[in-house]
Amino acid sequence: MLTRRAVTAAALATLAPEIAMADETPKYGLIGKMIAAPGQRDALIGFLLGGTGAMPGCISYVVATDPANPDAIWITEVWASRQHHADSLKLPAVQAAITQARPIIAGFGERFETTPVGGVGLQARP
Repeated sequence: MLTRRAVTAAALATLAPEIAMADETPKYGLIGKMIAAPGQRDALIGFLLGGTGAMPGCISYVVATDPANPDAIWITEVWASRQHHADSLKLPAVQAAITQARPIIAGFGERFETTPVGGVGLQARP
């Protein structure tokens, strides 16, 4: 049974996430579209996923195909902070993945920065 306090806390988290997270460093989110050279989408996905083993501060890193475009992928990331994301770009495994992927990247689409405030998986990790 939910208590009044639990319901109020849930409502505050939904209606005013900045209040619910006031004592936390804001998380950093990034959603971006990448276009592979024709026929190279799976290879590009392999390079991107191959460089994601140990990325400190990474809460979520999801690579998804775009059902409307056979050469497009979407990358959705959640980081403990903006700095964690910046630091990840300097990791040797990430640098190697970028080097391998660069020749088969045909372009980029939309790019959105977000401030994740909650959801499945976000509360389980720092």
